[in-house]
Amino acid sequence: MSLKQDVYNETTLLLKSGDEATFDIVFKQHYAALYAFASNFIPINECEDVIQETMMWLWENRYSLDSDKSLKSLLFTIVKNKCLNRISHLQIKQQVHSDLYSKFIEQFEDPDFYTHTDLLRTLDQTIKNLPKDYREAFEMNRYHDLTYKEIAEKMGVSTKTVAYRIGQALKILRVELKEYLPIIFLGIF
Repeated sequence: MSLKQDVYNETTLLLKSGDEATFDIVFKQHYAALYAFASNFIPINECEDVIQETMMWLWENRYSLDSDKSLKSLLFTIVKNKCLNRISHLQIKQQVHSDLYSKFIEQFEDPDFYTHTDLLRTLDQTIKNLPKDYREAFEMNRYHDLTYKEIAEKMGVSTKTVAYRIGQALKILRVELKEYLPIIFLGIF
């Protein structure tokens, strides 16, 4: 076994034991490289969030780390996957916005109606303001086309709970977006 592998093993074992000092060292040691790597995939303003999420994942899953595997490779793989998920989410969001715009373009061009940008900004903000569980279930269903059963498995709840959360999210959205209903007429919901 190489010296490098011994260091990986020792670092992983210390992380598994909950050694916060080792975690801090790993964070500081890999932060810049992970940040630079993430910036190849996503906008700079999102890189720090991805690194934070990666390190949170590392800490929360430290007990299941394999000391025979490279910690550095694991971190880079997690960052890459999180970046790809963000790219996918952004593409889906842009597609929904584009579809919405195409569907209602005549109304958007009418000066009596709200502009496309205003509507999308309000819609985004309203969705962001939903309670976390409602928002996550709603987004998984509407943006990622997951079934209630798939969402239930991901969230660790029953399908009835998922149905309730999405139903509540829709109720909140209808109330919050009532002035936009002539435009959206529930077409995206």
